[in-house]
Amino acid sequence: MGSGHGHGRRADRGVDDQIRIGTTARTLLLSGLALALIGTLVGLAVWWPPRDAADRSAAAGGAAAQFAAPGVTFPTGEVVAVAERCGGTGLPDGSGCSTVTVKVEGEGGDAETVRLDVPPEVIDSGLGKGDTVELLRTPAPEDSPEQGASYSYFATERHGTLIWLAVLFVAVVVAVARWRGLLGLIGLAFGGVVVWWWMLPALLDGAPGVGVALTSASAIMFVVLYTTHGFSLRTSTALAGTILGIALTAGIGVVAIGDARLTGISDESGAILSTFGALDFQALLGCALVIAGLGVLNDVTITQASAVWELRAATPGASRTAIFTSAMRIGRDHIASTIYTIVFAYVGTALILLMLLRVYDRPLLELISTEQLAEEVVRTLVTSIGLVLAVPVTTALAAVIAAPRPGVEAG
Repeated sequence: MGSGHGHGRRADRGVDDQIRIGTTARTLLLSGLALALIGTLVGLAVWWPPRDAADRSAAAGGAAAQFAAPGVTFPTGEVVAVAERCGGTGLPDGSGCSTVTVKVEGEGGDAETVRLDVPPEVIDSGLGKGDTVELLRTPAPEDSPEQGASYSYFATERHGTLIWLAVLFVAVVVAVARWRGLLGLIGLAFGGVVVWWWMLPALLDGAPGVGVALTSASAIMFVVLYTTHGFSLRTSTALAGTILGIALTAGIGVVAIGDARLTGISDESGAILSTFGALDFQALLGCALVIAGLGVLNDVTITQASAVWELRAATPGASRTAIFTSAMRIGRDHIASTIYTIVFAYVGTALILLMLLRVYDRPLLELISTEQLAEEVVRTLVTSIGLVLAVPVTTALAAVIAAPRPGVEAG
């Protein structure tokens, strides 16, 4: 792994050493990134959220959210019997329909067996004897302690599957991409930290959605790009293109959301969240647009910067226009494939919704204006527009910075 990483870095430095960098262009690039970094740090400081959820809710005018009523717990238990779906023979004693029997540890530490009704689809998922489920335990009423605690099905335990998938993901990334893959995973972990411990609390605290999105995206990209691709002017060019693409996406998104009169509340989750404080859901939708396009935006900008660097190293005497034109041919192919990625990623995540819309007896053009579908269409189109615009912007930046070498004839 170390050998592969070292060769990759030396190869990058070899290409970079062949590139003549214009002094003015380099100064402007680094100055612009320095201003962006200062703005990012200021945004992090200004919108730094309170330390706990209670403080955030108080600041937003609401109360801290409780997941369950006081005294309710979530014990786990082992499935010892599963009934067939309704219409089947049920449990061995002939009773039950879409139920499971679970062995769970009681209050006193002794195991007890409880029979629970579950949705039919839980049975159809393959739940069987020996599986672990999470239960919702409600204590007995204070005025009737003799009734004892009651149990209901909450979820199926899936930690084992999630763990082996995560381990396989890390192993595949490291095995194929080696040190670059490992550095990419570190960058991904940092992005998760920023989203969970800064961006989401800041939004819950009432900070402006688009401002938080720009700050979060910029902070993530500064760390991810330099960590994964190293400190170089090539990486700095890709970073500048990414930040400009983020800004374009945010600006177009704000205009589109307002013009479409989107509320930002398209499902039950948004309706529930609206009860916990005075949040600007249109601004939250703007934030979602920026974050949704961040990954593919980074992909195309680093590709375009690398393409320009490689073309310049191969043809040091070519004009900036020639380099830009050649790199854009690469960029157009990348744009086409990436747009497919964005659109079909949405189709995959919204398959059930799309199937439901398909069976309705109304034309698609009428349904497309509904809040839920229109929001996703706007999200897809805005992120795609930002992505497409980032390609020529990044390519032009890179072509300006990677200057022709004097005295070398164009190939």
